[in-house]
Amino acid sequence: MAVIKATEEDVKLLARLIRAEAEGEGRLGMLLVGNVAVNRVRSRCLDFEDINSIRRMVFQRPGGFEATIKGYFYQASRETEIRLARRLIKGERFHPATYSLWFFKPEGSCPAQWYNQWNAGRYKSHCFYSPTESSCPDVYRTY
Repeated sequence: MAVIKATEEDVKLLARLIRAEAEGEGRLGMLLVGNVAVNRVRSRCLDFEDINSIRRMVFQRPGGFEATIKGYFYQASRETEIRLARRLIKGERFHPATYSLWFFKPEGSCPAQWYNQWNAGRYKSHCFYSPTESSCPDVYRTY
């Protein structure tokens, strides 16, 4: 059962996003980035109150993904990323991005907070940040 609505086009769009944002981080890195993407569609809080589809999440302005803003969102999705995207849409979650709505790649260590959100952990070069449960209960909901 899917935790967010997704057409075949949406699956490929999510797959393209996770490839563009985290291909160099391997499969788990792409799953973590995709976890954040799906969480943004699931939640109705903070910067994501009006984000109700994969397409809106991928192309959100302001606050969207660097890949779509800085122009390296040009590669097509491959079968590997499509399979990962399907897993995420079905609700699989991965630590440290389990409840995260943000990630970024700092030059050094992960700050304890980023835009008032707490660090949930790091995987390779990406730091993941989660809201509190009281500020964003939808992202903590289980299906």
